[in-house]
Amino acid sequence: MANTIGFIGGGNMASAIINGLIKKEVYSENNIFVSAASQNTVDRLHKTLNVNSSQSNAYVVENSEMIVLSVKPYMVFKILDEIRPFLRPDQVVISIASGITLKKLTAALPQQKVYRAMPNTPASVNMGMTSISTLLDQNEPSLVQVEAIFNAVGKTAWIDESLMHAAIAVHGSSPAYAFVMIEAMADAAVLEGMPRDKAYTMAAQSLLGAAQMVLDSGLHPGVLKDQVTSPGGNTIKAIAVLEQDGFRSSIIRAMHAAAEKSRQMEEGN
Repeated sequence: MANTIGFIGGGNMASAIINGLIKKEVYSENNIFVSAASQNTVDRLHKTLNVNSSQSNAYVVENSEMIVLSVKPYMVFKILDEIRPFLRPDQVVISIASGITLKKLTAALPQQKVYRAMPNTPASVNMGMTSISTLLDQNEPSLVQVEAIFNAVGKTAWIDESLMHAAIAVHGSSPAYAFVMIEAMADAAVLEGMPRDKAYTMAAQSLLGAAQMVLDSGLHPGVLKDQVTSPGGNTIKAIAVLEQDGFRSSIIRAMHAAAEKSRQMEEGN
């Protein structure tokens, strides 16, 4: 494992990853370097995470073996122009910016080992899902190091970059779909007389438990659904209404729309 890691950009995702790295003891606070444009953010990072923080991107590059670009997509190439004089050959650079391709990153960083990763917001509670792509050979030693970074905040999957749009739809945007469903389920429970705080807890815990059953059991989701669905019972009545209202097709169409938007963003960058 590389001894030092740096983050250019100190927003929510960077903070979540850093927190996971520290908790899982992948890196110590002393070996983590972060830069942010705002001095208030710099101070917050140092106070809350006890890491080395600065307003200088060059400071991060000069002190880090691995560098995570955790800035907005429109800022990526401006940042790369700024830090290029300070980069060393074979430094590892990981971009978590949506819509920035490996081809463009590699062209901008011809001497560095480049990765593209797409984490999601549940990383903030160490329950994230991250897809990772690279053009490097599968025997490249830094692959293990990059995977360890994102395993610290959840699960990882190596994918061909052509699947990144699907990954964005299925796990990048999907926490928002789940939040909408939890809210709707709670509203329905409130309509039936349930206190709202209990309704949110019940809805959220039920989705969490169902997801864990899929991961732990290895069974097809349809099999697990059938196990809950008794003939003529409450559950099949509810599912029949969901199907009548196009529940599955609306999810598929929504995710396709997310993937299409991702393609458009990539073309714009």
